[in-house]
Amino acid sequence: MSSADRYTKAFPVSWDQLHRDAKALSWRLLDKGPFKGIVAVTRGGLVPAAIIARELELRVVETVSVSSYAWQDQGAAGVLKAPVAAQAERGAGWLLVDDLVDTGKTARIVREMLPEAHFATVYAKPEGRPLVDTFITEVSQDTWILFPWDTETRFVEPLVKSNGNG
Repeated sequence: MSSADRYTKAFPVSWDQLHRDAKALSWRLLDKGPFKGIVAVTRGGLVPAAIIARELELRVVETVSVSSYAWQDQGAAGVLKAPVAAQAERGAGWLLVDDLVDTGKTARIVREMLPEAHFATVYAKPEGRPLVDTFITEVSQDTWILFPWDTETRFVEPLVKSNGNG
């Protein structure tokens, strides 16, 4: 299935909204810890992990680098960098954070590496949702989330015109 067929809706997320949603995720995680540290799934999980680390006063932040996305198209996934300390403990006591769980391709890889970690994402889609322990907002599978680091301010046609009705 091509990306044009897979994503029929767009869900733009502003910096303010992402901050509020990551803080809401922190509230949900308060009683799930204490955590030894955070493993951020790069790159998308870096910003939410920073906010959550501040809110939960976690000082140890590791990263796991998994490459699976090209613009609106998931390619072959591969681990570019493993979270050494967390992996040595199978993730026990660690918080694993990503911005989004979509089809679950990346989630399966990091879950396999850190099966005992608590996995939290800000946003979740139905196919990947069962792989995470905690999330804030669910969006439909056919929605492309436009994160603030992937967008810039510009004029947008009114919906009526962009759908060929005007």
